[in-house]
Amino acid sequence: MTHIQGTPRAQTLLLPECVDDYVAPDNVVRFIEAFVESLDLAAAGFDRARPKATGRPGYDPSDLLKLYIYGYLNRVRSSRRLEAETHRNLEVIWLMRQLRPDFKTIADFRRENKTSFRKVFREFVVLCRSLDLFGRELIAVDGTRLKAVTR
Repeated sequence: MTHIQGTPRAQTLLLPECVDDYVAPDNVVRFIEAFVESLDLAAAGFDRARPKATGRPGYDPSDLLKLYIYGYLNRVRSSRRLEAETHRNLEVIWLMRQLRPDFKTIADFRRENKTSFRKVFREFVVLCRSLDLFGRELIAVDGTRLKAVTR
């Protein structure tokens, strides 16, 4: 009797040809996509919302904003981890349309648009509450202090 064997890595598979087939119609990334596409990023104050006529083209701020919203919803805060998600997570690959910004670009985008992020996230939370997407559980913490023994 032998062990269970996996398939050879060089074998061709009959997988869906389109990344869209891997993302369910009710997946949260579709909601993020629709929300960000409905925003006017120039009015929200995002830098480089309107591309310049000359120079090397940069990433669209809406794409980087989608990545950040996905990261906040899934507790991925680090720009290095967000970069890793763009390489391996099918939801993020779908959301970013296979764009793979490096961690420095992601971190600079966050640093340059701090005030704009607050406006957008506030609007995102208001929209989620109006659609009743939050559970609205009450979490309370009292001021009790406990002495611990660490031996």
